Amino acid sequence: MVPIIIFGLSALITLGAALAVVTNKNILHSAFYLVLAFAGVASLYVLLEAPFIAVVQVLIYIGAIAILIVFAIMLTRRIGSDDLIQRNAQWIWAAMGAAGLFLVLGWIVYSVNWPVVTQIVPEDTITILGQELLSTYVIPFEVASVLLLAALVGSIIIGRERE
Repeated sequence: MVPIIIFGLSALITLGAALAVVTNKNILHSAFYLVLAFAGVASLYVLLEAPFIAVVQVLIYIGAIAILIVFAIMLTRRIGSDDLIQRNAQWIWAAMGAAGLFLVLGWIVYSVNWPVVTQIVPEDTITILGQELLSTYVIPFEVASVLLLAALVGSIIIGRERE
């Protein structure tokens, strides 16, 4: 009973923070709510007994991505100006699309007979994951690294000031 209560609280905090990200008018507060949503997802990974993914969630998403977003917001000059429009004119269509996607995914989750397999998790799961990443999946891993590097260089080129 206690894990169900912890799951419910963690899910509510995660969903509430995610909702606050998209509805808050202050973009810096939205970034802080994003950190809270990432922490909630990490807690859900802990409940799923996936400690490696939970640590990766904390280190990469909270420790790197979210902090990078906060620094980018704080270093932007125009972020505090009054003439900055922070809402998209098509938010109604986006909300209807999100609600439709939610309904379709909910219908799929409840209508499919999900097979349940009870297997013992190997003790050396992290070792197996590391070996797979550096042997079987080394090419996709490096392609993703090069893609992220290209995105970083592209964002620097787009974001630099022109004189």
